[in-house]
Amino acid sequence: MLSYRHAFHAGNHADVLKHFVLVQVLEYFAQKDKPFWYVDTHAGAGMFTLDTGYATQNAEFNSGIDRLWDRDDLPPALADYVTLVRKFNANGKLKLYPGSPSCALPLLRAGDRMRLFELHPSDSKLLRRTFDSAGRKVKIEAQDGFASLKALLPPPPRRAVVLIDPPYEEKQDYARVIDALKDSLQRFSTGTYLLWYPLLQRPEPRLLEERLKKLGLESWLHVTLTVQAPSPDGFGMHGSGLFIINPPWTLPATLNATMPYLAEVLAQDGNAAFSLEFAVP
Repeated sequence: MLSYRHAFHAGNHADVLKHFVLVQVLEYFAQKDKPFWYVDTHAGAGMFTLDTGYATQNAEFNSGIDRLWDRDDLPPALADYVTLVRKFNANGKLKLYPGSPSCALPLLRAGDRMRLFELHPSDSKLLRRTFDSAGRKVKIEAQDGFASLKALLPPPPRRAVVLIDPPYEEKQDYARVIDALKDSLQRFSTGTYLLWYPLLQRPEPRLLEERLKKLGLESWLHVTLTVQAPSPDGFGMHGSGLFIINPPWTLPATLNATMPYLAEVLAQDGNAAFSLEFAVP
């Protein structure tokens, strides 16, 4: 299935969680001189317009990034993220929202590299257009991200951040992410892997969480953000989660300081909450 278009959801609460954490991880990686790679298995279009096109239909960004846009009390981690998004909106008005690879590129240094995969033909073309001037730093392939990881890992510098965030339109994606992680860890056990998933009124997300915790990992972090109660009809996403393998040792403290604020500001009803658990040696 290739019907999913992230433009409908750009800048929503799930993007806020995913991207502010991604920024923290990449900033941590950039503290060391040694180069690293950023790998995105489902890169999307790379950049989204919020005032025209798909994003205006549901305007999900209004309950996401827009709630942070004019705040003057942002915790440092959220301030870093919002500052990055502001760089794409020079006049101060929120009109563009950067996808994951666009959040990543400004944080890469001269020797760092980005490898992007996007199978949807329309989004793949948009992705190439977004990074047309990026040169050799960015390589884009219109291929299945799950399968492509096998040939890519381990990367030459032996340092990498891998983001795995399929649309989960097909139930098989829940099994495929587990298979991809198992295979990737065999090839490159020291990589940092960020797995995003939706919180839904379906058994698959809960079963995914259980399977992730049975991988026998020494270093991991699991954070979820719920913004509202599940809908009575069982449809729609009421939150999202990130499961991170080999997270930065600084990340638990950062999330402990940031998630209470984020849950309060992005709350859509009185059921908003977050969870955080981790094992970091």
